[in-house]
Amino acid sequence: MNLLLVADLSALLVDLDAEGAALDTVLQAMPHESWSLPTPSDGWNIAFQVAHLAWTDEASLLAVVDEAAFLAEAETLLAQPKGFIDRTAAVNAELSPEELLVLWRTGRASLSTALAQVVEGRKLKWFGPPMSAASMATARLMETWAHGYDIADALGVRPVPTARLRHVAHIGVRTRDFAFTANKLEVPTEEFRIELDTAGLDAAGVSSQEWVWGPEGAAQRVSGSALDFCLLVTQRRHLEDLDLVSVGTQAARWLTIAQTFAGPVGGGRAAGQFAQQQPEGGNL
Repeated sequence: MNLLLVADLSALLVDLDAEGAALDTVLQAMPHESWSLPTPSDGWNIAFQVAHLAWTDEASLLAVVDEAAFLAEAETLLAQPKGFIDRTAAVNAELSPEELLVLWRTGRASLSTALAQVVEGRKLKWFGPPMSAASMATARLMETWAHGYDIADALGVRPVPTARLRHVAHIGVRTRDFAFTANKLEVPTEEFRIELDTAGLDAAGVSSQEWVWGPEGAAQRVSGSALDFCLLVTQRRHLEDLDLVSVGTQAARWLTIAQTFAGPVGGGRAAGQFAQQQPEGGNL
């Protein structure tokens, strides 16, 4: 299945809602003390992870419903860009688990409703380049999954990978040029071929054994596990710990710098960091 075509917005929003609901189920079941567990993101416990998701949903909603107010807030934050992600998460991280869950639920529901009403062709302002409603929905799904994975790591559980990962993989492919630019490297001029194996994903909704992007005859190629590609581009696992193969020097370089999220270059995870982790099971 070649995934170069943009997904339908309504279908994207269904998947976004499902990704949020899956994480919500895990958070509901956690005892209060688990909210303070450290996650692989430096200095962030589980409460910080959820507070970050809640703040970003709120900022996204503002970009949809009040562009002028969003631009004013963005200007203020970007005037002191260092650490603003931590600062904005800290605002709500001290709420009680019940209050934080309500805040996150309300925000993500409001954002989904607002995105569904965006006029086709409108570009939404953001901290990076303007984006379509579909791109914003994809970005929110990617972040929900990635931060959910951090939470799963903190809890010692292994999320069940679903067909919704195709959106995470898609944004990973689409941000190739951004990754090169962020690392001050020359952007490749040729298209890459990406072939991802969907084996191991929850069978529900998986309509193809392989997800592909790019021309079949491309010289620069990446292949391997769909889950592992998503873990790489969201920087939740190190390349050395993943089942991914590259052909060509540019493709190989990309796998060392891939990054789906806006902002400065991320630090990622260390090789072997999770080698001793013994997942207890679980479903995000």
